This record gives sequence, C-alpha cells and structure tokens, in this order.
Amino acid sequence: MSDIVKEIISLEDDRTIVIETGQLAKQADGSAIVRTKNTMLLATVVVSKEIKNGINFLPLTVDYREKYSAGGKIPGGFIKREGRPSDEEILTMRLVDRVLRPTFPDFFRKEIQIMISLLSYDKTVLPDGLAGLAASTALSVAGIPFDGPISETRIIRVNGKFILNPSLDQLEKADIDLIVGASMNSIIMIEGEMKEISEKEFINAITTAHKAVKNQIQAQIKLVKKLPKNRFIFFYNDLNQEDSLEKENLKKELFSFSYEKIYKVYKSYLDKKTRSFQEKEILNQFKKNFSTNEIEKNEIYILQCYEEIKKEIIRHMILEEGVRLDGRTNQQIRPICSIVDYLPGIHGSALFSRGDTQSLTTVTLGSSLDANRIDNVIMENQEKFYLHYNFPPFSTGDIRVIRGVTRREIGHGNLAQRALRNVLSNNPYTIRVVSDILESNGSSSMATVCAASLALMDAGIPIENPVSGISMGLFTDKKKEKTVIISDITGDEDSFGELDFKITGTKNGITACQMDVKTKGLTYDLLNKILMQAFKGRIFILKNMLNTLPKYRKKLKPNAPKIYTLNIPKDLIGSVIGPGGKIIQEIQSHTETNILIKEKEGMGYIEIIGKDYKKMEKAINRIKEITFVPEIGKVYKAKVKSIKDFGAFVEISKGIEGLLHISEIGWKKLNNIEEELKIGDIIDVKFMGINDKNKKMKLSRKVLFPRPTKK
Repeated sequence: MSDIVKEIISLEDDRTIVIETGQLAKQADGSAIVRTKNTMLLATVVVSKEIKNGINFLPLTVDYREKYSAGGKIPGGFIKREGRPSDEEILTMRLVDRVLRPTFPDFFRKEIQIMISLLSYDKTVLPDGLAGLAASTALSVAGIPFDGPISETRIIRVNGKFILNPSLDQLEKADIDLIVGASMNSIIMIEGEMKEISEKEFINAITTAHKAVKNQIQAQIKLVKKLPKNRFIFFYNDLNQEDSLEKENLKKELFSFSYEKIYKVYKSYLDKKTRSFQEKEILNQFKKNFSTNEIEKNEIYILQCYEEIKKEIIRHMILEEGVRLDGRTNQQIRPICSIVDYLPGIHGSALFSRGDTQSLTTVTLGSSLDANRIDNVIMENQEKFYLHYNFPPFSTGDIRVIRGVTRREIGHGNLAQRALRNVLSNNPYTIRVVSDILESNGSSSMATVCAASLALMDAGIPIENPVSGISMGLFTDKKKEKTVIISDITGDEDSFGELDFKITGTKNGITACQMDVKTKGLTYDLLNKILMQAFKGRIFILKNMLNTLPKYRKKLKPNAPKIYTLNIPKDLIGSVIGPGGKIIQEIQSHTETNILIKEKEGMGYIEIIGKDYKKMEKAINRIKEITFVPEIGKVYKAKVKSIKDFGAFVEISKGIEGLLHISEIGWKKLNNIEEELKIGDIIDVKFMGINDKNKKMKLSRKVLFPRPTKK
C-alpha cells in the first residue's frame, strides 16, 4: 500500500476525481485507477519490446470493457460471461483512440495496447467521460513519449447550466451532450449531440469543458513527478545510418520522377476513380527502375514517400493556388443529386449523391416489438429510433474480407443517429434507418444524414426541421501564417489535412458533431470561423435537399404499417384482453390487426397495428366501447332504449346505459314521458357524475337548456 501514488482533482460541485497508480496491475508498463464517487476505471498500457516493421501507421489498440459485476448484474444469455463488446463499449474505445492517436510521434512503430475496464459503477457518474483520463494517466506513468498528458470530459447542459461528468438521469434532461478531448493548449476531439443550438452556445460548452480538462492534465503532471525517476525509457533505433542514407536517396529519386507527373494529373481535376488509376500507373513506372528484391525491401517506405509527395502537392494547390483536386474553391460544395421513393417497395427511401460519395438509405417502420433493446451495465432501455451504417469495400473500389461490422461503421452510424433523433417527436413507430454507402470519397457519414432525412420524410415521418450535414477541413502554413478552411472535404483532403470536423444541423441550429484534429493550436476564434463557414454549407445543402422533397409526406406508403395508440385506465387492461385472451384475439381476428397492451406510467398503453384504416377503426371502436369511462361534465349523444314511469334509459356508448330521470328530461313538468321522448330518439345528455348512494350514473338533459324565467 505504501507504493500508492495519487492526486485529487476538485470539481465545482464539491465532487472529486482521484487518479492513482502503484497498487494494481504492476506488471503492465503503466497502470492507473480513476475514481469518482463509486465509479472506478482501471487502465493498463503494454508496449512491445520490438519495433513492428513493414507498416506505416501507429499500431495502437484501445480496448474498453464494462464488467457486469460493476453494476451488480449477471450477463444475460446462455453463456453467463462477458463476450464481444457492445456498441456502447466500441464507441468509448473510439473516443479514447481518436484523442490519443494524433499525440504520438510519426516514428513510433512499437505496438501499444491500452485496456480500460469499468470495475465499479455509481449511477451518479457515467464512465465514458473518464476513460480518456484513465488511458492518458497510464501512458504517462509508463513513460511513453507522446504529446501528453491529455484528457477527456463529458459535459452536458440542463436548464442553461453546464454539468461535468453527469449521471444518466441528468443526461436525459440535457439539450447539449458533448465529450471533449484536449491537450493543455488545444482541442483534439469533440463528439456529441445537441437540440438545435447556436454556434455561440456550442463554443461556450467547449470552453467550459477545456477548462476542466486542463485541471485533469495538471493532476497527471503532478502525479508523474511523484514517481521514481528510474522509470522505463523507450529507445528508437529504427534505422541505422547506412539505411537512412539509402532511403533518403530513394526518396529523392521518387520525388524527382513523380512530382511533376502527379501535379499534372491533379491539375486535370479528374474524378476519384480515374485519378487513383493514374496515380498507380505513375508509381508502377517508377518501380520498373528497380529489381524485385529492392522493391520488396523498400515497399512500405516507397508507399510512405509517395503519400508524402501527394500530400505536398495537395497542400500547395490549396494554400498557394486556392484550388482543390476537383477544381473547387475552398467554400464550394460538390454537385448534389438526390432522389426520394427510389425503392418503391420500401416504407421510405432516398438516394443522395454528393460528388463521388453516395448513400442509398431506407426507412422501415415497425411496432414497439421491433425496438432495439439495450441491456448493459449502464442502462436498460429500448430505442425506438436507430440507424445502421454499412461501408462495403466496393464503395472505394477495394477487395476486403468482411468480418462483421467494423468500429468505424458503428461510430459513423451512431453519429448520424444522434444527428436525427432530436428532430423526431410524437412518433408512435419504431423506425430503423439503414444507410448503404455505394460510393465513397469523403463525408459518407454526412451523406448518410442527408439521405436519412429525405428517406424519413419520404416515409411520412413528420419532420418539421430536416437535418443536413457537412464535413469541414483545415490546411495551415505556419511559416507563412496562412490558414485555409475548406467545406465538404474529400477523402484525400481528410487524410492530408489537419482537421475533420463533421457538423449536422437544421435551419435553427446544430444537432450533432464529430471533430478530429491532427494539428496543434486550434484557437476558439478559428473554431468559430469554421462553424460559420459550416453553417453556410449546411444551409446550401439543405435547400438543395428541399428542392427534391419540400415537406414530409402527409400519408404513409400503402405497404407501410399503420399504428394507432391510446391509453386506458390500468384496471381495464383485463377487460380488453378477456379470459384467456379471448376478447383481444377475437378483435385481432375480425379486424386483421395486431394489438399490443402493456402497463406504462400507471396507465394501460395500447398499440393497434394494421394496414387497412377502416379495419383498424373497427378495432379502435371496439376497444373504446370496452374501456368506455364517461367524463364528468361531458355531453354525449344518447339513444333512448326504454321508457318507464320514472324516467328513460338511454345508451351513451355501446352497452353503457344510464337512467335519465323524469325530473332531468326538461324544465317543463311532465305527466307522461312520451310527451317529450320516444324509443329510438337521439338526444344530448350531460354526464353529471356517479350517485354516491347507488353508484349509478347521473344524467341530465335539462341543464343543456336555458332555465325559463318565472312568471
């Protein structure tokens, strides 16, 4: 216990975050515990001892898992142990990976595995906003060279007040929900959703979150200073001098051979497929100057240098010439084409193309039985709106083995889902949206948002404010102090630029965002300029979409299911179901409908699903008859069923009869009721309540007439 080293971070609401190391997982290269109240995360880092050759990327793996024991639960299903990661766990992995990856040096080629485990869960604190802090602390403890420490925090806004590290209950009331990852001087990553907020409100949230992140970074620095100085140090002898000289010469030859050729291709402003083919041809021509052994030995290095040359040309064109690969200016949007009702047999569909990026999106409507069930450590819930994003290899002209859904597909689908779900209201349907990317050259998630908006409107879902999306990029030349913000980025501009900022919104405000920064020094002033330029692009795209379908369809497609919902008193649920389900089965059989009944918020909630409105009306009327409860003060059309000396029995609903006493028929004194009423007459009566003595209905007709004046 004496080896434990800890730091305490104080929050404004009197809570604290404790970071510590030295007690758990000491054989890992670095480990750390992060704790807020009773929510505890363990992060471990292990780095390979050998350099991984033959790659030109950072071999970083981030894994996040939630132990069911942390929430006092036992896993469901036949196998009672944790299995493959849930979508929610994968999204947390991506949040940590995206904030850490840009902070490692380019030459780092050792494998790094970061594992984060939720050990204990307190329902007052969501753990995903603490995962980045745990990972960064473990990396700092291990002494691994990265541009850190960094940290992340979750920030929400409820009733105009910002809350850090919120609970699930607080999250459900929020109109802003963001996870912000940053270093001491720069924002690196943003992910979240909002309810049509302004750009100014967005920046206020980021500023508040960054302040909290800085405190977490300071705590990590203090923690590391308390550790022994003889920590593990990593050395990098990636290349010896002879190899370096040989590769430097190879790089010069490749530059001399290909630079002008590639530049000429790029200045032709070709489509992506043609341009990619010509790029490969130039590279293959260069390789013919070398033996097979030389090419095999230097294959990765040649490809890496070739990408650097492409990057240099693209940056030169944008920064110096003000022109992009497809001939556009920095604010220009690619040509847009959209079609709705593209698949006639589907409940709703849209084809949206922007340049070389294309999404075919479908909408399928269902009942509450089709809701997406979420049952994990943090929550038990049912999503009635969910979106799936598919990115097949043919969309980029590639061949790839398909082994299930990738993390990227889950992340992009989640972003599009969050962009749209806050504009759906008072909707009885379960809605499944599927976006298939048929062609991709950047911004495919934003094409999904646009296509999904149109497909939902095509399906007849009442969206008053459709959502559009745009991806923003950034190119800077620090020596010349020059910055160019570009709208609607392509794949190459994403790869070689310094920013990928996806922003979605309606005409009224922002609904979701996802930002990844690859450079330092993104100031708030620059962030504001990016948001303002993005707003112009979003509105331009939105107007183009609305030219295709200006308003959601007033009617569902003929093949779409129709749903009618109603609430009944809880104690009448049994009356609708009947003994052994006899009544509800009879209604379903005669009306060709499906009827679902459940208790919800102290009431009986009924869904009637069918395809024929007239048959559905029969089911609705039958249920209303069974569950009829008169309202005090309400006037009903009543049919006179029988007449007695003391009054008339009238039917105010099928099977529901009450006595209209002779004294309540009218103000005139009657000797014979048939002077005023006959069997079969339809009259108006007012329900006055229930008689306390005999528990029967009190009905009146005379109160509907003005009281005659006395002579």
